[in-house]
Amino acid sequence: MAIAPHILAIDLGTSGMKAALVTADGTVTGWAERPVPLHILPGGGAEQDPAAWWDALGEVVADLGRDFPEHVRAVTTICSSTQGEGTIAVDARGEPLTRCISWLDMRGAGHLRKQFGGFPAYGGISVLKIARWLRLTGGMPSVTGKDPAAHMLYVRDEMPDVYARTKTFLNVLDWINLKLTGRTVATVDSILTSWVTDNRKAAGIRYAPSLVAASGIDADKFPPIVKCTEVIGTLAPSAADHLGLPASVQVVAGAIDNTAAAIGAGTVRDNEAHLYLGTSSWIAAHVPAKKTDVGSGIASIPCALPDRYLMTALQATAGANLTWLRDKIVEFDDPLVSAGHVSRDEGTIFDAFDKIIPSVPAGADGVLYMPWLYGERAPVDDPNLRAGFLNISLETSRSDLLRAVFEGVALNTRWMARSVDKFLGTPMTSLVITGGAARSNSWCQIFADVLGIEIRRDANPVAVNARGAGWIGAVGAGMISFPDISALARNDDVFQPGADRATYDDIYDTYTCLHKQLAPVYRRLNG
Repeated sequence: MAIAPHILAIDLGTSGMKAALVTADGTVTGWAERPVPLHILPGGGAEQDPAAWWDALGEVVADLGRDFPEHVRAVTTICSSTQGEGTIAVDARGEPLTRCISWLDMRGAGHLRKQFGGFPAYGGISVLKIARWLRLTGGMPSVTGKDPAAHMLYVRDEMPDVYARTKTFLNVLDWINLKLTGRTVATVDSILTSWVTDNRKAAGIRYAPSLVAASGIDADKFPPIVKCTEVIGTLAPSAADHLGLPASVQVVAGAIDNTAAAIGAGTVRDNEAHLYLGTSSWIAAHVPAKKTDVGSGIASIPCALPDRYLMTALQATAGANLTWLRDKIVEFDDPLVSAGHVSRDEGTIFDAFDKIIPSVPAGADGVLYMPWLYGERAPVDDPNLRAGFLNISLETSRSDLLRAVFEGVALNTRWMARSVDKFLGTPMTSLVITGGAARSNSWCQIFADVLGIEIRRDANPVAVNARGAGWIGAVGAGMISFPDISALARNDDVFQPGADRATYDDIYDTYTCLHKQLAPVYRRLNG
């Protein structure tokens, strides 16, 4: 039987490079990954080496070639999903002049305030300038400095020699596409957090001359903008050699991870939401109009669908709370630690958690947990918040604490979901849950009980970004259309609210008081 055409789907996250072989119907026939180091620097710096990304991509494609040679030979298209909000200064030859300034890097915050300050101000940024950003883009630069608007100013002010040699500033996705094709472009979503685009017409995202002029960055250092589904070229000879693929393979522009996940989850119809559950988490849904809810920090932004926007409500830490619990709380010889390092055939950390969680009744014996390890983004934008357990007693066990962490993340998601319902104009009655942490059956059930709605689990949640890139690539290559994806999406289980729903309703009433009561304390401690 002939093998169907395949898309090589690149999934580049902060932790490493992953690649999947994906067919147009969303089937993942091959998978490989390699870690890539993150360099943490003094003063809030965080960088990654683009050369390490490129080397890792060559390695994972070689792995796929060894393990799935026939499927690799069937690759006709490449499409990428990458981390967003990174910044790479490249010279006229397309070579990086520095390492990539990561989305975690905060060194540009002061430069942002200097460039955009004024009176009256919010977070050191002129309110009048914020109003213009909201009207044109739907959002504004992060006052923490964690996006390209601040990164580029940091390069301009702290590395003037590099700035002078910079031909173009590229996001992570844009640099991967440059290496693949030799063409310099940005997508409608990768350019967003440079905060220089007019996003009022979904089908016509373009640069806003007033925002470009005010950005402090030379206009010719911004790349041309393309749609996520545009075929931007075929493999450059150097890329074909590096990947061991024919130069005839076409490259579709792709998307950043949030955008790709919304496609990979199969949620392409209006107001159809998914919950991504990874290190951080978010609720996202495609909507027909640009809109911003300043109070809750929720906005709809350009995305892969050419005539739609993607509403995204971001929860700063979700699965990171489990990583913290495993790495910082349990003992060195604890089975939870070893569970995180066994092979896939033997089980995962989530299998270990799922053996413990059902042994503890809903409510975790009265223990409450606030999952704000790294502040919060929505429904409140408060970087001073921190995590904490409440109501621990002498009878409290480690199992109680573990269940409280699971419940705390779900309760925080319910808090955020209230704002999402308001934004969408209709209450959510069902959610697709995806992302690596969705592998926990116990957590999926807790989300169903806490949110009081049906939870449909992605059949392959770890591959959601790669599958999204695969589908974007398939649309760009003319293999399918976006409306086809709804019928192609697969769920492996459906979790309905159970008897614990009433218990969580009572707990939620208490939980919603915590931010109001504790925010002033955290402000004094961390402000």
